[in-house]
Amino acid sequence: MGFDVSLGQYYEAKSLIHKLDPRTKLLFVLTFMISTFIAKDIYAFLFLLGVVLLSIIVSRVPMRVILKGLRGLAIIILFTAVLNIFWTKGEGDPLVSWRLIPNVFTVNIYKVGLINAGILALRIVMLLIGTTLFLSYTTTPIELTDGIETALSPLKKIKLPVHEFSMLMTIALRFIPTLTEEMGKIINAQKARGGDFSSGGLIKKVKALIPIIIPLFVSAFRRADELATAMECRCYRGGTGRTRMKKLKFKVKDFFGMAISLALPVAVLFMNSLPGYEI
Repeated sequence: MGFDVSLGQYYEAKSLIHKLDPRTKLLFVLTFMISTFIAKDIYAFLFLLGVVLLSIIVSRVPMRVILKGLRGLAIIILFTAVLNIFWTKGEGDPLVSWRLIPNVFTVNIYKVGLINAGILALRIVMLLIGTTLFLSYTTTPIELTDGIETALSPLKKIKLPVHEFSMLMTIALRFIPTLTEEMGKIINAQKARGGDFSSGGLIKKVKALIPIIIPLFVSAFRRADELATAMECRCYRGGTGRTRMKKLKFKVKDFFGMAISLALPVAVLFMNSLPGYEI
């Protein structure tokens, strides 16, 4: 069982997306997520797919890096798609029909269920690629923290801890690859001691995860304590009186980026109104 740690890591490159203001990237991610959820037509879906592919090309992040990051989430995506196949009911005769319990429980698979499952899987993949591409692969943790804090700065007027919230989100994203790598080391150590994680039924596989989960939690709490100690030693006191070496400032390319971001949901709504195949 191998684990890839590229998900959530910054990929250094000289591209237009890397140079964008983090607030512009946050706006793009927000509008892209909205556009993905409201897409109801095949034209809108293909349009968003083209936006994702174009963003990958412009970012200069290799496709192999992005696909390796998604490999660890393949089980979740597949599980969601399979559930959609079994729970979607269509018109006419089903393609496959299984009578698990005669006259009581029957599982039917329809053509529309297979189509919706494939579209749902691609929709999830597009969301994952869009968010990770703009929030982790092309944005450093410091830039992401500053961007979230600046974007949420109006909430400071109602005494909300904006800086602490931004720091919390950034640390969570940063430690995803770290904890994934730690899990891989624990699994390899358990395998060296004779651990078996692939054979047996579902209950046995769940029980086999206990020697992994407990050390992983201990390691996570230990790393959190070490991080807190390191921040205290550096006299970290939150956002009060904190200054920045680099102040965020919008440039011409950022205004173009924000215009494109705001145009995404408008274009999707327009394409939804066109005659075509509704998804």
